[in-house]
Amino acid sequence: MDTATNACSAALWEDGRIVASKFEAMMRGQAERLVPLIGEVLDDAQATWDSLDRLAVTIGPGAFTGLRIGLSTARGLALAANKPLVGVTTLEAVAYAVVLEERQDKNLLVVLDAKRADVYAQLFGPDLSPLTDPIAVMPEKLPGLTGNGPLVIAGDHAKTVASVFDGQATIASGHGLPEAEIVAALAAKTEPSKNGEPPAPLYIRPPDATIPKNGGKLRP
Repeated sequence: MDTATNACSAALWEDGRIVASKFEAMMRGQAERLVPLIGEVLDDAQATWDSLDRLAVTIGPGAFTGLRIGLSTARGLALAANKPLVGVTTLEAVAYAVVLEERQDKNLLVVLDAKRADVYAQLFGPDLSPLTDPIAVMPEKLPGLTGNGPLVIAGDHAKTVASVFDGQATIASGHGLPEAEIVAALAAKTEPSKNGEPPAPLYIRPPDATIPKNGGKLRP
Protein backbone atom coordinates (compact mmCIF):
# COMPACT_ATOMS: atom_id res chain seq x y z
CA MET A 1 0.00 0.00 0.00
CA ASP A 2 1.08 3.60 -0.55
CA THR A 3 -0.17 7.00 0.59
CA ALA A 4 3.18 8.81 0.88
CA THR A 5 2.74 11.34 -1.93
CA ASN A 6 -0.18 12.56 -4.06
CA ALA A 7 -1.83 9.20 -4.60
CA CYS A 8 -3.41 6.24 -2.85
CA SER A 9 -2.80 2.72 -4.09
CA ALA A 10 -2.98 -0.92 -3.07
CA ALA A 11 -1.96 -4.12 -4.83
CA LEU A 12 -1.74 -7.85 -4.27
CA TRP A 13 1.26 -9.85 -5.51
CA GLU A 14 1.22 -13.64 -5.88
CA ASP A 15 3.62 -16.10 -7.51
CA GLY A 16 5.57 -13.49 -9.44
CA ARG A 17 2.70 -11.36 -10.68
CA ILE A 18 0.23 -8.71 -9.60
CA VAL A 19 -3.22 -10.28 -9.38
CA ALA A 20 -5.15 -7.14 -8.39
CA SER A 21 -4.36 -3.47 -7.94
CA LYS A 22 -5.91 -0.03 -7.69
CA PHE A 23 -4.26 3.40 -8.06
CA GLU A 24 -5.96 6.75 -7.47
CA ALA A 25 -4.23 10.11 -7.75
CA MET A 26 -5.32 12.43 -4.94
CA MET A 27 -3.94 15.42 -3.07
CA ARG A 28 -5.83 14.55 0.13
CA GLY A 29 -8.35 12.04 1.42
CA GLN A 30 -6.03 9.03 1.66
CA ALA A 31 -7.01 8.41 5.29
CA GLU A 32 -10.61 7.76 4.29
CA ARG A 33 -9.83 5.91 1.07
CA LEU A 34 -6.98 3.53 1.91
CA VAL A 35 -8.77 0.80 3.88
CA PRO A 36 -11.74 0.57 1.47
CA LEU A 37 -9.24 0.46 -1.41
CA ILE A 38 -7.41 -2.47 0.19
CA GLY A 39 -10.74 -4.25 0.66
CA GLU A 40 -11.56 -3.76 -3.02
CA VAL A 41 -8.20 -5.22 -4.06
CA LEU A 42 -8.73 -8.28 -1.85
CA ASP A 43 -12.23 -8.73 -3.28
CA ASP A 44 -10.95 -8.43 -6.86
CA ALA A 45 -8.34 -11.11 -6.14
CA GLN A 46 -10.82 -13.26 -4.20
CA ALA A 47 -8.29 -13.26 -1.36
CA THR A 48 -8.63 -13.06 2.40
CA TRP A 49 -6.40 -11.69 5.15
CA ASP A 50 -5.56 -15.25 6.20
CA SER A 51 -4.16 -15.99 2.74
CA LEU A 52 -1.57 -13.19 2.94
CA ASP A 53 2.05 -13.91 3.81
CA ARG A 54 3.14 -10.34 4.51
CA LEU A 55 2.14 -6.70 4.13
CA ALA A 56 4.18 -3.84 2.68
CA VAL A 57 4.04 -0.05 2.81
CA THR A 58 6.04 2.93 1.59
CA ILE A 59 8.10 4.55 4.34
CA GLY A 60 9.12 7.80 2.66
CA PRO A 61 10.44 10.25 1.93
CA GLY A 62 7.16 11.99 1.26
CA ALA A 63 4.44 14.08 2.83
CA PHE A 64 4.43 13.82 6.63
CA THR A 65 0.65 13.33 6.81
CA GLY A 66 0.65 10.79 3.98
CA LEU A 67 3.45 8.79 5.59
CA ARG A 68 1.64 8.68 8.93
CA ILE A 69 -1.56 7.50 7.24
CA GLY A 70 0.14 4.67 5.38
CA LEU A 71 2.40 3.51 8.19
CA SER A 72 -0.21 3.64 10.94
CA THR A 73 -2.72 1.78 8.77
CA ALA A 74 -0.17 -0.83 7.73
CA ARG A 75 1.04 -1.35 11.29
CA GLY A 76 -2.52 -1.73 12.58
CA LEU A 77 -3.50 -4.19 9.87
CA ALA A 78 -0.30 -6.22 10.27
CA LEU A 79 -0.83 -6.43 14.02
CA ALA A 80 -4.49 -7.41 13.68
CA ALA A 81 -3.73 -10.04 11.01
CA ASN A 82 -0.53 -11.20 12.75
CA LYS A 83 1.48 -10.72 9.55
CA PRO A 84 5.02 -9.37 9.06
CA LEU A 85 5.34 -5.87 7.60
CA VAL A 86 7.97 -4.72 5.08
CA GLY A 87 8.92 -1.11 4.30
CA VAL A 88 9.89 0.17 0.84
CA THR A 89 11.13 3.70 0.13
CA THR A 90 9.18 5.89 -2.25
CA LEU A 91 12.35 6.59 -4.24
CA GLU A 92 12.93 2.85 -4.74
CA ALA A 93 9.33 2.37 -5.84
CA VAL A 94 9.61 5.10 -8.47
CA ALA A 95 13.01 3.85 -9.66
CA TYR A 96 11.84 0.27 -10.19
CA ALA A 97 8.88 1.50 -12.25
CA VAL A 98 11.22 2.84 -14.95
CA VAL A 99 11.43 0.30 -17.76
CA LEU A 100 14.79 -1.14 -18.80
CA GLU A 101 14.67 0.44 -22.27
CA GLU A 102 14.61 3.93 -20.73
CA ARG A 103 17.41 3.44 -18.18
CA GLN A 104 19.73 1.10 -20.08
CA ASP A 105 23.33 2.41 -19.97
CA LYS A 106 22.12 5.46 -18.03
CA ASN A 107 22.11 6.47 -14.40
CA LEU A 108 18.65 7.14 -13.02
CA LEU A 109 17.84 10.17 -10.87
CA VAL A 110 14.57 10.01 -8.92
CA VAL A 111 13.20 13.34 -7.69
CA LEU A 112 10.03 13.79 -5.64
CA ASP A 113 8.20 16.93 -4.59
CA ALA A 114 9.25 17.95 -1.07
CA LYS A 115 6.62 20.75 -0.82
CA ARG A 116 9.42 23.30 -0.45
CA ALA A 117 12.05 24.79 -2.73
CA ASP A 118 14.09 21.60 -2.48
CA VAL A 119 13.32 18.07 -3.70
CA TYR A 120 13.80 14.56 -2.37
CA ALA A 121 16.36 12.82 -4.56
CA GLN A 122 18.37 9.62 -4.97
CA LEU A 123 20.67 8.44 -7.75
CA PHE A 124 20.55 4.85 -9.03
CA GLY A 125 22.71 2.97 -11.51
CA PRO A 126 21.38 1.41 -14.74
CA ASP A 127 20.81 -1.82 -12.78
CA LEU A 128 18.87 0.17 -10.12
CA SER A 129 21.57 -0.23 -7.49
CA PRO A 130 21.58 2.88 -5.24
CA LEU A 131 24.53 5.19 -5.89
CA THR A 132 23.60 7.74 -3.20
CA ASP A 133 21.48 7.85 -0.07
CA PRO A 134 18.10 9.63 -0.19
CA ILE A 135 18.60 13.36 0.39
CA ALA A 136 16.75 16.67 0.31
CA VAL A 137 18.56 19.00 -2.10
CA MET A 138 18.01 22.20 -4.03
CA PRO A 139 17.42 21.51 -7.75
CA GLU A 140 20.43 23.55 -8.86
CA LYS A 141 22.68 21.24 -6.80
CA LEU A 142 21.52 18.10 -8.63
CA PRO A 143 24.17 18.15 -11.41
CA GLY A 144 26.81 17.91 -8.69
CA LEU A 145 25.05 14.82 -7.36
CA THR A 146 24.75 13.04 -10.70
CA GLY A 147 28.09 13.90 -12.30
CA ASN A 148 28.69 13.54 -16.03
CA GLY A 149 27.30 10.90 -18.33
CA PRO A 150 23.89 9.96 -19.72
CA LEU A 151 21.03 10.44 -17.29
CA VAL A 152 17.31 9.71 -17.11
CA ILE A 153 15.11 11.48 -14.55
CA ALA A 154 11.98 9.99 -12.96
CA GLY A 155 9.57 11.18 -10.31
CA ASP A 156 6.76 13.70 -9.96
CA HIS A 157 9.29 16.57 -10.11
CA ALA A 158 11.27 15.26 -13.09
CA LYS A 159 10.03 17.86 -15.57
CA THR A 160 10.56 20.68 -13.07
CA VAL A 161 14.23 19.87 -12.41
CA ALA A 162 15.17 18.77 -15.94
CA SER A 163 16.00 22.37 -16.88
CA VAL A 164 19.06 22.43 -14.59
CA PHE A 165 20.69 19.79 -16.81
CA ASP A 166 20.59 22.00 -19.96
CA GLY A 167 19.01 19.33 -22.11
CA GLN A 168 21.54 16.66 -21.12
CA ALA A 169 18.96 14.42 -19.45
CA THR A 170 15.86 12.57 -20.62
CA ILE A 171 12.63 12.20 -18.67
CA ALA A 172 11.18 8.77 -17.94
CA SER A 173 7.63 8.03 -19.00
CA GLY A 174 4.82 7.63 -16.49
CA HIS A 175 3.39 9.82 -13.74
CA GLY A 176 6.40 9.47 -11.44
CA LEU A 177 4.47 8.59 -8.28
CA PRO A 178 5.02 5.47 -6.15
CA GLU A 179 2.70 2.58 -7.03
CA ALA A 180 1.64 -0.26 -4.76
CA GLU A 181 2.28 -2.73 -7.60
CA ILE A 182 6.01 -1.96 -7.45
CA VAL A 183 5.97 -1.87 -3.64
CA ALA A 184 4.42 -5.35 -3.59
CA ALA A 185 6.96 -6.77 -6.05
CA LEU A 186 9.88 -5.34 -4.05
CA ALA A 187 8.44 -6.54 -0.74
CA ALA A 188 8.04 -10.06 -2.13
CA LYS A 189 11.83 -10.40 -2.30
CA THR A 190 12.59 -8.49 0.92
CA GLU A 191 12.78 -10.36 4.19
CA PRO A 192 10.86 -8.79 7.10
CA SER A 193 12.81 -7.60 10.13
CA LYS A 194 14.00 -10.55 12.20
CA ASN A 195 13.39 -8.71 15.47
CA GLY A 196 9.76 -8.12 14.60
CA GLU A 197 10.07 -4.33 14.69
CA PRO A 198 7.77 -2.55 12.22
CA PRO A 199 9.44 -0.37 9.54
CA ALA A 200 10.13 3.22 10.63
CA PRO A 201 9.33 6.30 8.55
CA LEU A 202 12.18 7.75 6.51
CA TYR A 203 12.22 11.41 7.48
CA ILE A 204 15.03 13.25 5.69
CA ARG A 205 14.31 16.55 7.40
CA PRO A 206 12.33 17.76 10.42
CA PRO A 207 8.64 18.71 10.02
CA ASP A 208 7.61 22.27 9.20
CA ALA A 209 5.64 22.59 12.46
CA THR A 210 7.58 24.00 15.42
CA ILE A 211 6.82 24.55 19.10
CA PRO A 212 6.02 28.22 19.85
CA LYS A 213 8.65 30.09 21.84
CA ASN A 214 6.18 30.67 24.68
CA GLY A 215 5.28 27.00 24.86
CA GLY A 216 1.87 27.59 23.29
CA LYS A 217 0.58 29.73 26.14
CA LEU A 218 -1.94 32.41 25.38
CA ARG A 219 -0.70 35.96 25.52
CA PRO A 220 -1.79 37.97 28.60
